[in-house]
Amino acid sequence: MPGRPAQALDTIDRAVVEALQADGRLSVNELAARVHVSRATAYQRLGRLRSDGVITGFTATVDPAKVGYELAALVLFQVDQHRWRMVADQITAVGGVEYLAFTSGAFDMVALVRAADLATLRDVVLVQLQAIEHIRSTQTIFVLDERGGAGTATPVPSAGTGLPRR
Repeated sequence: MPGRPAQALDTIDRAVVEALQADGRLSVNELAARVHVSRATAYQRLGRLRSDGVITGFTATVDPAKVGYELAALVLFQVDQHRWRMVADQITAVGGVEYLAFTSGAFDMVALVRAADLATLRDVVLVQLQAIEHIRSTQTIFVLDERGGAGTATPVPSAGTGLPRR
């Protein structure tokens, strides 16, 4: 419910979240069994965690290369400070941008960009991203290997474009 502060997570809430992170396809019955609570309790906790925004959705983790994204790059941005919100919205609207984070240090933002091939990546970085007003400079770093949660948000590319659907 908007405007209502989220309740602090207790051990049962944390167990529900951990179980769903391990397998987001669990039924409420399976969730209750894994967390050692009743089905009604699991259902109520899941509902509250969703309404409080702790659990924001359920997704499949995919291997980006197996859905057509052979290349990944980190693009670091320096932006005009007073325009960061507008620039962030424009960056995330570009096809191929999977993730954007605000950073400290020499760069203001970093984006993970995925593409089917070098020509598509070049277009995303040199044409689309560089065209965004108020980006002062960029630096592109190719990703050689990934570990961890990569691919969680990787969309399946539209046929023939090399870019994800937005």
